[in-house]
Amino acid sequence: MTGRLRVWARGLKRDVMALWLALRDPRVPWPAKALAALVVGYALSPIDLIPDFIPVLGLLDDLILLPLGILLAIRLIPPAVMAELRGAAAARLDQPRPRSLVAALVIVALWLLLAAWLALWLFG
Repeated sequence: MTGRLRVWARGLKRDVMALWLALRDPRVPWPAKALAALVVGYALSPIDLIPDFIPVLGLLDDLILLPLGILLAIRLIPPAVMAELRGAAAARLDQPRPRSLVAALVIVALWLLLAAWLALWLFG
């Protein structure tokens, strides 16, 4: 069982890298690029939208939402292009993964907006 999970997780890691490469590929249609940007930004962000210490919900985004986003983005990319991107991504798996500072800043901004709204609701 753990062997299958490791293979699945490595496949997800490869697909995130392939989507990151797809953002720069002119053969990828813009709707696929837009969704890939959201998925890759979230996957490479050092900050989770839902922190992992929140029971159940903290792991929900990593186990369900992220793989579904990856799957949908992959379906929007032509199969031949995706196969080529996966090959290029597999060659880069052992390198340090890129980080998305912009995605981290967006997530921090969302949490600050939520905190401000909650403060206004409670004390306003």
